[in-house]
Amino acid sequence: MNVRRHHISGVALAAVTALGLGSLSACSSDSAAAGNTDKFDVVASFYPMAFLAEQIGGDHVKVTSLTKPGQEPHDLEVSAQQRAQIDDSDAALYLKSLQPAVDEAVEQSGVKTKIDAATLTTLEDHGAVEDSHGHEGEEAHSEEEEHARDPHIWLDPVKYAEVAKGVGAAFEKADPDHAADYKKNTAALVKKLDALNTQFTDGLKNTKSKVFFTNHAAFGYLAERYGLTQEAISGLDPESEPSPARIKELQQEAKADGVTTVFYETLVSDKTAKTLADDAGLKTDVLDPLEGITDKSKGDDYFAVMEANLKALQTALGAK
Repeated sequence: MNVRRHHISGVALAAVTALGLGSLSACSSDSAAAGNTDKFDVVASFYPMAFLAEQIGGDHVKVTSLTKPGQEPHDLEVSAQQRAQIDDSDAALYLKSLQPAVDEAVEQSGVKTKIDAATLTTLEDHGAVEDSHGHEGEEAHSEEEEHARDPHIWLDPVKYAEVAKGVGAAFEKADPDHAADYKKNTAALVKKLDALNTQFTDGLKNTKSKVFFTNHAAFGYLAERYGLTQEAISGLDPESEPSPARIKELQQEAKADGVTTVFYETLVSDKTAKTLADDAGLKTDVLDPLEGITDKSKGDDYFAVMEANLKALQTALGAK
């Protein structure tokens, strides 16, 4: 389709911390397939963005993800072919600073509709909170890490719904011929996200413990939304290594707060989480940050994996 229209108003650039992107299986990862089709062509940076584009766009869009299934997010480099793909598309949907290479490629591209999801909701600082339990722990992370804004907005159904509304409005403006369908699809998606929010609210209302341990600080928005406390082994960067002082602190906290489980994720090594669990006599389980869908995911789309996450949290926290 390759519609060339004016830049979406109100979609400005916003800074968030560099963090891994996930993979995508539901959307095409064939870079040669994007652009110049008879549909509204959307290039998405990673799975949560691509899922929104598919749900809102329906039959009118062709969505291509820049991040392949199972790809280590931080390693993504945008190829010349992918840069051409962005140029040939009608819209680029991304979350600025998650992958600097993507940001640069989008900013330098000729694509008219650039949708930065970070501008469609409010980002908060969870990194410093997670790492502020002792000076030694803080020193293990860079100053940038400690003052970074948390980009994991899609793990809060309420914030994800806010982003969905903004994406829907952007699609309506960029492709007005199908605006009515985009509006209808956005409303349906928001309704499902509202229902998911209710599931989490009711499911986590009465639990024996409110504290859960994770491999990295991906669940700050989710914890804040549902009255829980996330304690991360690492910070916002899943590849950062915790200090010995941080590990010792978590072992002590596990006893004090009745923590039963250390959660790890599918796209990052579980070695540190399992070491902590073994040393502290805790169980391990998966809490998926949904940066990508792979064969290891407990579900084949956003909603299925989020429901699996809810069940895992209910078990670990002792839901009544």
